[in-house]
Amino acid sequence: MRAVVYESFGGQPEVREVADPTPTRDGVVIGVRATGLCRSDWHGWQGHDSDITELPHVPGHELAGEVHAVGGDVTRWRVGDRVTVPFICACGRCASCVAGDQQVCSAQTQPGFTHWGSFAEHVAIDHADVNLVALPPEMAYSTAAALGCRFATAFRSVVAQGRARPGEWVVVHGCGGVGLSAVMIAAALGAQVVAVDVNPAALDLAKQFGAAVALEAHPDVVSAVREATDGGAHLSLDALGHPVTASNSVLSLRRRGRHVQVGLLPSGPTPLPMDRVIGWELEILGSHGMAAHAYGPMMDLVASGALRPDLLIARTIDLAEAASALAAMDRSTAAGMTMIKP
Repeated sequence: MRAVVYESFGGQPEVREVADPTPTRDGVVIGVRATGLCRSDWHGWQGHDSDITELPHVPGHELAGEVHAVGGDVTRWRVGDRVTVPFICACGRCASCVAGDQQVCSAQTQPGFTHWGSFAEHVAIDHADVNLVALPPEMAYSTAAALGCRFATAFRSVVAQGRARPGEWVVVHGCGGVGLSAVMIAAALGAQVVAVDVNPAALDLAKQFGAAVALEAHPDVVSAVREATDGGAHLSLDALGHPVTASNSVLSLRRRGRHVQVGLLPSGPTPLPMDRVIGWELEILGSHGMAAHAYGPMMDLVASGALRPDLLIARTIDLAEAASALAAMDRSTAAGMTMIKP
Protein backbone atom coordinates (compact mmCIF):
# COMPACT_ATOMS: atom_id res chain seq x y z
CA MET A 1 0.00 0.00 0.00
CA ARG A 2 0.97 3.66 -0.28
CA ALA A 3 1.60 5.50 2.98
CA VAL A 4 3.24 8.63 4.41
CA VAL A 5 6.35 7.46 6.28
CA TYR A 6 9.03 9.20 8.33
CA GLU A 7 12.29 7.54 9.36
CA SER A 8 13.25 9.93 12.16
CA PHE A 9 11.44 12.39 14.42
CA GLY A 10 11.39 15.68 12.59
CA GLY A 11 12.73 14.00 9.45
CA GLN A 12 11.10 14.69 6.08
CA PRO A 13 7.96 12.55 5.62
CA GLU A 14 7.59 10.90 2.23
CA VAL A 15 5.08 8.73 0.38
CA ARG A 16 6.30 5.21 -0.33
CA GLU A 17 5.10 1.65 -0.87
CA VAL A 18 4.99 -0.39 2.35
CA ALA A 19 3.61 -3.78 3.35
CA ASP A 20 -0.14 -4.10 3.75
CA PRO A 21 -1.28 -4.55 7.38
CA THR A 22 -3.00 -7.75 8.51
CA PRO A 23 -5.67 -7.98 11.23
CA THR A 24 -5.07 -9.49 14.64
CA ARG A 25 -7.52 -12.16 15.82
CA ASP A 26 -9.78 -9.52 17.40
CA GLY A 27 -8.96 -6.74 14.94
CA VAL A 28 -9.76 -5.48 11.47
CA VAL A 29 -8.01 -3.70 8.65
CA ILE A 30 -9.84 -0.63 7.37
CA GLY A 31 -9.54 0.71 3.85
CA VAL A 32 -9.02 4.42 4.55
CA ARG A 33 -11.34 6.70 2.59
CA ALA A 34 -10.62 9.90 4.53
CA THR A 35 -8.27 10.92 7.34
CA GLY A 36 -7.74 14.26 9.05
CA LEU A 37 -4.49 16.18 9.43
CA CYS A 38 -4.34 17.12 13.12
CA ARG A 39 -1.82 19.03 15.21
CA SER A 40 -1.43 15.87 17.31
CA ASP A 41 0.09 14.27 14.20
CA TRP A 42 2.63 17.09 14.14
CA HIS A 43 3.42 16.51 17.83
CA GLY A 44 3.99 12.81 17.06
CA TRP A 45 6.25 13.64 14.11
CA GLN A 46 8.28 15.96 16.34
CA GLY A 47 8.90 13.10 18.76
CA HIS A 48 6.74 14.37 21.60
CA ASP A 49 5.35 10.81 21.91
CA SER A 50 8.65 9.04 21.31
CA ASP A 51 8.10 6.83 24.35
CA ILE A 52 5.24 5.03 22.57
CA THR A 53 6.20 5.45 18.89
CA GLU A 54 8.63 3.23 17.00
CA LEU A 55 10.41 4.25 13.81
CA PRO A 56 9.90 4.17 10.89
CA HIS A 57 6.37 5.40 11.41
CA VAL A 58 3.11 6.18 9.59
CA PRO A 59 1.07 8.97 11.26
CA GLY A 60 -2.69 9.57 11.21
CA HIS A 61 -5.46 8.92 13.73
CA GLU A 62 -8.69 10.57 12.49
CA LEU A 63 -10.14 8.17 9.96
CA ALA A 64 -13.16 6.65 8.28
CA GLY A 65 -13.48 3.95 5.67
CA GLU A 66 -14.61 0.40 4.91
CA VAL A 67 -13.70 -2.80 6.69
CA HIS A 68 -11.24 -4.54 4.37
CA ALA A 69 -10.25 -7.64 6.40
CA VAL A 70 -11.56 -9.18 9.62
CA GLY A 71 -9.85 -11.25 12.31
CA GLY A 72 -11.32 -14.62 13.28
CA ASP A 73 -12.56 -13.55 16.73
CA VAL A 74 -14.45 -10.44 15.55
CA THR A 75 -18.23 -10.88 15.88
CA ARG A 76 -19.82 -7.50 15.12
CA TRP A 77 -18.20 -6.46 11.82
CA ARG A 78 -17.96 -7.72 8.27
CA VAL A 79 -15.97 -6.82 5.18
CA GLY A 80 -17.57 -3.79 3.51
CA ASP A 81 -19.00 -2.22 6.69
CA ARG A 82 -18.65 1.57 6.74
CA VAL A 83 -16.96 2.64 9.99
CA THR A 84 -15.02 5.20 11.95
CA VAL A 85 -13.04 4.82 15.19
CA PRO A 86 -12.14 6.95 18.22
CA PHE A 87 -8.49 7.94 18.31
CA ILE A 88 -8.28 6.20 21.70
CA CYS A 89 -8.73 2.49 20.96
CA ALA A 90 -9.56 0.58 24.13
CA CYS A 91 -8.78 -2.96 25.26
CA GLY A 92 -12.30 -3.60 26.54
CA ARG A 93 -11.06 -5.55 29.57
CA CYS A 94 -9.32 -3.25 32.06
CA ALA A 95 -11.08 -1.64 35.04
CA SER A 96 -11.65 1.64 33.16
CA CYS A 97 -13.19 -0.16 30.18
CA VAL A 98 -15.45 -2.27 32.41
CA ALA A 99 -16.65 0.99 33.99
CA GLY A 100 -17.44 2.40 30.53
CA ASP A 101 -14.49 4.80 30.48
CA GLN A 102 -12.71 3.47 27.40
CA GLN A 103 -11.29 6.92 26.66
CA VAL A 104 -8.88 6.46 29.59
CA CYS A 105 -8.21 2.74 29.03
CA SER A 106 -5.03 1.69 30.82
CA ALA A 107 -4.01 -0.51 27.86
CA GLN A 108 -5.12 1.83 25.11
CA THR A 109 -3.66 1.96 21.62
CA GLN A 110 -3.68 4.95 19.31
CA PRO A 111 -3.34 4.61 15.54
CA GLY A 112 -0.62 6.94 14.34
CA PHE A 113 1.14 6.81 17.71
CA THR A 114 1.39 3.33 19.26
CA HIS A 115 1.24 1.72 15.81
CA TRP A 116 1.07 2.72 12.16
CA GLY A 117 -1.77 5.09 11.42
CA SER A 118 -4.13 6.24 8.72
CA PHE A 119 -1.98 8.38 6.40
CA ALA A 120 -2.15 5.28 4.24
CA GLU A 121 -4.46 3.25 2.07
CA HIS A 122 -5.11 0.76 4.92
CA VAL A 123 -4.85 0.82 8.72
CA ALA A 124 -5.12 -1.95 11.33
CA ILE A 125 -7.34 -1.50 14.39
CA ASP A 126 -7.29 -3.94 17.32
CA HIS A 127 -10.23 -4.92 19.56
CA ALA A 128 -12.66 -4.08 16.76
CA ASP A 129 -15.81 -5.09 18.62
CA VAL A 130 -15.02 -2.44 21.25
CA ASN A 131 -13.72 0.35 19.04
CA LEU A 132 -15.54 0.56 15.71
CA VAL A 133 -18.49 2.90 15.14
CA ALA A 134 -20.95 2.22 12.31
CA LEU A 135 -21.66 5.04 9.88
CA PRO A 136 -25.13 5.86 8.57
CA PRO A 137 -25.34 5.38 4.80
CA GLU A 138 -25.79 9.10 4.15
CA MET A 139 -22.73 10.24 6.12
CA ALA A 140 -19.73 11.13 3.95
CA TYR A 141 -16.40 9.56 4.89
CA SER A 142 -14.82 13.01 5.25
CA THR A 143 -17.53 14.05 7.73
CA ALA A 144 -17.00 10.86 9.74
CA ALA A 145 -13.23 11.31 9.76
CA ALA A 146 -13.72 14.84 11.10
CA LEU A 147 -15.41 13.31 14.17
CA GLY A 148 -12.62 10.98 15.21
CA CYS A 149 -10.35 13.18 17.31
CA ARG A 150 -11.07 16.88 17.36
CA PHE A 151 -14.86 16.87 17.11
CA ALA A 152 -15.48 13.94 19.44
CA THR A 153 -12.96 15.33 21.93
CA ALA A 154 -14.66 18.73 21.77
CA PHE A 155 -18.10 17.13 22.17
CA ARG A 156 -17.14 15.32 25.34
CA SER A 157 -15.24 18.32 26.71
CA VAL A 158 -18.25 20.63 26.25
CA VAL A 159 -21.12 18.23 27.01
CA ALA A 160 -19.85 15.62 29.49
CA GLN A 161 -16.86 17.21 31.20
CA GLY A 162 -17.79 20.89 30.85
CA ARG A 163 -21.54 20.39 31.41
CA ALA A 164 -22.40 23.43 29.26
CA ARG A 165 -25.97 24.64 29.70
CA PRO A 166 -28.20 26.94 27.62
CA GLY A 167 -27.56 30.59 28.41
CA GLU A 168 -24.16 30.03 30.03
CA TRP A 169 -21.06 31.85 28.86
CA VAL A 170 -18.50 29.49 27.33
CA VAL A 171 -15.03 30.73 26.32
CA VAL A 172 -12.90 28.78 23.84
CA HIS A 173 -9.20 29.68 23.83
CA GLY A 174 -7.71 28.54 20.53
CA CYS A 175 -9.84 28.08 17.42
CA GLY A 176 -8.11 25.34 15.51
CA GLY A 177 -9.99 22.16 14.67
CA VAL A 178 -10.91 21.20 18.23
CA GLY A 179 -11.64 24.81 19.24
CA LEU A 180 -13.94 25.49 16.29
CA SER A 181 -15.67 22.19 17.01
CA ALA A 182 -16.19 23.30 20.62
CA VAL A 183 -17.59 26.64 19.45
CA MET A 184 -20.09 24.89 17.17
CA ILE A 185 -21.14 22.37 19.83
CA ALA A 186 -21.52 24.91 22.65
CA ALA A 187 -23.54 27.24 20.41
CA ALA A 188 -25.79 24.35 19.35
CA LEU A 189 -26.48 23.67 23.05
CA GLY A 190 -27.67 27.25 23.48
CA ALA A 191 -24.61 28.62 25.25
CA GLN A 192 -23.21 32.10 24.58
CA VAL A 193 -19.75 31.54 23.15
CA VAL A 194 -16.66 33.73 23.22
CA ALA A 195 -13.95 32.64 20.76
CA VAL A 196 -10.32 33.67 21.31
CA ASP A 197 -7.52 33.21 18.78
CA VAL A 198 -4.56 35.00 17.20
CA ASN A 199 -5.79 34.26 13.67
CA PRO A 200 -8.50 36.57 12.26
CA ALA A 201 -9.52 33.91 9.73
CA ALA A 202 -10.15 31.42 12.55
CA LEU A 203 -12.23 34.03 14.40
CA ASP A 204 -14.30 34.63 11.27
CA LEU A 205 -15.05 30.91 11.13
CA ALA A 206 -15.88 30.89 14.85
CA LYS A 207 -18.49 33.59 14.25
CA GLN A 208 -19.93 31.58 11.37
CA PHE A 209 -20.23 28.59 13.69
CA GLY A 210 -22.13 30.49 16.37
CA ALA A 211 -19.69 32.51 18.51
CA ALA A 212 -21.44 35.56 19.97
CA VAL A 213 -18.10 37.31 20.59
CA ALA A 214 -14.75 36.88 18.81
CA LEU A 215 -11.62 38.30 20.46
CA GLU A 216 -8.13 38.46 19.03
CA ALA A 217 -5.68 37.13 21.59
CA HIS A 218 -3.50 39.82 23.20
CA PRO A 219 -1.80 40.29 26.60
CA ASP A 220 -4.96 41.71 28.21
CA VAL A 221 -7.43 39.29 26.61
CA VAL A 222 -8.60 38.00 30.01
CA SER A 223 -9.97 41.45 30.87
CA ALA A 224 -11.74 41.56 27.50
CA VAL A 225 -13.28 38.14 28.15
CA ARG A 226 -14.45 39.11 31.63
CA GLU A 227 -16.00 42.32 30.26
CA ALA A 228 -17.77 40.44 27.44
CA THR A 229 -19.16 37.82 29.84
CA ASP A 230 -20.23 40.21 32.61
CA GLY A 231 -17.66 39.01 35.11
CA GLY A 232 -16.35 35.77 33.70
CA ALA A 233 -17.37 32.58 31.94
CA HIS A 234 -19.20 29.66 33.47
CA LEU A 235 -17.06 27.31 31.37
CA SER A 236 -13.71 27.92 29.70
CA LEU A 237 -11.67 25.58 27.52
CA ASP A 238 -8.03 25.66 26.53
CA ALA A 239 -8.35 24.08 23.11
CA LEU A 240 -4.80 24.97 22.04
CA GLY A 241 -2.55 23.49 24.71
CA HIS A 242 -0.12 26.19 25.81
CA PRO A 243 0.84 27.45 29.29
CA VAL A 244 -0.46 30.94 28.44
CA THR A 245 -3.84 29.79 27.11
CA ALA A 246 -4.25 27.34 30.00
CA SER A 247 -3.67 30.11 32.54
CA ASN A 248 -5.86 32.55 30.61
CA SER A 249 -8.64 29.98 30.51
CA VAL A 250 -8.63 29.62 34.32
CA LEU A 251 -8.50 33.41 34.80
CA SER A 252 -11.43 33.85 32.36
CA LEU A 253 -13.81 32.10 34.77
CA ARG A 254 -16.32 33.54 37.18
CA ARG A 255 -16.57 32.17 40.71
CA ARG A 256 -17.22 28.40 40.78
CA GLY A 257 -16.56 28.19 37.06
CA ARG A 258 -15.22 25.16 35.20
CA HIS A 259 -11.96 24.94 33.23
CA VAL A 260 -11.47 22.03 30.81
CA GLN A 261 -7.99 21.33 29.47
CA VAL A 262 -8.41 19.93 25.97
CA GLY A 263 -5.24 20.90 24.10
CA LEU A 264 -2.11 18.86 24.75
CA LEU A 265 0.39 20.80 26.86
CA PRO A 266 4.16 20.51 26.40
CA SER A 267 6.00 18.30 28.85
CA GLY A 268 7.16 19.91 32.05
CA PRO A 269 5.37 22.07 34.63
CA THR A 270 2.50 24.35 33.58
CA PRO A 271 1.95 27.07 36.20
CA LEU A 272 -1.72 27.79 36.87
CA PRO A 273 -3.21 30.44 39.19
CA MET A 274 -4.03 27.96 41.95
CA ASP A 275 -4.80 30.75 44.42
CA ARG A 276 -7.73 31.67 42.13
CA VAL A 277 -8.74 28.01 41.84
CA ILE A 278 -8.91 27.69 45.62
CA GLY A 279 -10.40 31.08 46.46
CA TRP A 280 -13.11 30.92 43.80
CA GLU A 281 -13.74 27.16 44.06
CA LEU A 282 -13.00 26.57 40.40
CA GLU A 283 -13.08 23.13 38.79
CA ILE A 284 -10.09 21.90 36.76
CA LEU A 285 -10.98 19.08 34.40
CA GLY A 286 -9.29 17.14 31.62
CA SER A 287 -10.86 15.69 28.50
CA HIS A 288 -9.30 12.89 26.47
CA GLY A 289 -11.31 11.76 23.47
CA MET A 290 -14.59 9.84 23.64
CA ALA A 291 -15.41 6.13 23.84
CA ALA A 292 -16.99 4.41 20.84
CA HIS A 293 -20.10 3.49 22.83
CA ALA A 294 -20.71 7.20 23.59
CA TYR A 295 -20.89 8.33 19.94
CA GLY A 296 -24.68 7.89 19.67
CA PRO A 297 -25.90 11.33 20.86
CA MET A 298 -23.22 13.11 18.79
CA MET A 299 -24.05 11.08 15.69
CA ASP A 300 -27.76 11.84 16.16
CA LEU A 301 -27.07 15.59 16.30
CA VAL A 302 -24.92 15.34 13.16
CA ALA A 303 -27.63 13.35 11.36
CA SER A 304 -30.25 15.93 12.36
CA GLY A 305 -28.18 18.80 10.99
CA ALA A 306 -27.85 20.47 14.41
CA LEU A 307 -24.09 19.88 14.19
CA ARG A 308 -22.20 20.29 10.91
CA PRO A 309 -18.64 18.95 11.25
CA ASP A 310 -18.42 18.95 7.44
CA LEU A 311 -18.35 22.75 7.54
CA LEU A 312 -15.10 22.60 9.49
CA ILE A 313 -13.29 21.01 6.54
CA ALA A 314 -11.49 23.80 4.72
CA ARG A 315 -9.41 21.80 2.23
CA THR A 316 -8.87 18.28 0.90
CA ILE A 317 -5.47 16.96 -0.17
CA ASP A 318 -3.91 13.66 -1.26
CA LEU A 319 -1.15 11.60 0.36
CA ALA A 320 1.63 13.33 -1.54
CA GLU A 321 0.45 16.72 -0.31
CA ALA A 322 -0.05 15.32 3.22
CA ALA A 323 3.67 14.62 3.61
CA SER A 324 4.59 18.28 3.14
CA ALA A 325 1.50 19.57 4.98
CA LEU A 326 2.46 17.62 8.11
CA ALA A 327 5.93 19.15 8.15
CA ALA A 328 4.50 22.65 7.68
CA MET A 329 1.88 22.55 10.45
CA ASP A 330 3.89 24.66 12.87
CA ARG A 331 4.10 27.44 10.27
CA SER A 332 0.59 27.19 8.82
CA THR A 333 -1.99 29.90 9.50
CA ALA A 334 -4.78 28.13 7.60
CA ALA A 335 -8.11 28.01 9.41
CA GLY A 336 -10.33 24.94 9.54
CA MET A 337 -9.55 21.24 9.10
CA THR A 338 -7.46 19.66 6.37
CA MET A 339 -8.79 16.31 5.13
CA ILE A 340 -6.66 13.73 3.32
CA LYS A 341 -8.07 11.28 0.80
CA PRO A 342 -5.53 8.47 0.19
